[in-house]
Amino acid sequence: MKKLFELFWTFAKMGAVCFGGGYAMLPLLERELVTKRGWTTQEELLDYYAIGQCTPGVIAVNVSTFIGYKRCGIVGAVAATTGMVFFPVIIIMIIAGLLRNFAENVYVQRALSGIAVCVCVLIADAVSKLWSKSIKNKFGIIVFAVVLLLSLFTDISSGFFVLGAGLLGILFFGREGSEK
Repeated sequence: MKKLFELFWTFAKMGAVCFGGGYAMLPLLERELVTKRGWTTQEELLDYYAIGQCTPGVIAVNVSTFIGYKRCGIVGAVAATTGMVFFPVIIIMIIAGLLRNFAENVYVQRALSGIAVCVCVLIADAVSKLWSKSIKNKFGIIVFAVVLLLSLFTDISSGFFVLGAGLLGILFFGREGSEK
């Protein structure tokens, strides 16, 4: 029971202070789950992010589910997921009630503008870390360039990019592994 509460509370604290979505949360998740608690490795966390991107739902919630499952099975997944969404649901309900009354307030608009800039920086930090851990060879650079160009100039769903890149990885590294 103590382990389940620890899962719940760890993710509840992160869910309460993480703004900007899954990518902006990567530095906090990495610090808390990899460095501080040792519940996962950086490589596993990146794998969870990749899988979380391919599955329905919010990436950070999916990652919490994977970590919870790894630690304590299905009940751990439920505890971690519940923790991750606990405070955000409460905060969203409060904001939804208040935003209607204050959406036109110039100070609220300015605050949201400042928050948007901060979130961009957090996402850029996450991209920088993902780049250094994910793009390790010419294959990675080529896949990155193709996906970037396609995402900028087409309306193809990001899910297809992820599935296509995964298939290319299987084909490329499968061939490479058989040559060794």
